[in-house]
Amino acid sequence: MDYKRDANGELLNGIIKEFHKNGALRAEGNYIHGGHTGEWKYYYPNGSLKATGNYSRGLMEGPWTWYRENGIVMQTGNFTKGERYGIWERYHADGSLFDSGEYIGEKKTGEWKTWDRNGNLIKTKTYLEGSIGGPVSISRSNHTRVPQN
Repeated sequence: MDYKRDANGELLNGIIKEFHKNGALRAEGNYIHGGHTGEWKYYYPNGSLKATGNYSRGLMEGPWTWYRENGIVMQTGNFTKGERYGIWERYHADGSLFDSGEYIGEKKTGEWKTWDRNGNLIKTKTYLEGSIGGPVSISRSNHTRVPQN
């Protein structure tokens, strides 16, 4: 874990606000003994929300959400002790679901699905311990499935 210190070399404690070069708020959250803790929010230079989630003992923990500069959700996912864990979803720029699947200990596992902007399932991949471990099927616009090896 990277411990943060103040100008005097002391570990940071308390609510902190960090700023972009243009003066806009970049991040706000709490430090305890130099480590991020509790809810943190990150912002783009234009002031719109970039990401929000929690830390525990300096590591990302629980649900996190990332946003595009226009406010549309870009991705959501969970962390356990700083590692991606559980269901993760990414979204197209218009907010429609792009892909969804599960992580265990930073590795993709199980079935991952990808959709086009119209909500049509276009690809399914199966992962075993982070590697593609089964047949990949790709759906075409005419709804045929082509197995991929």
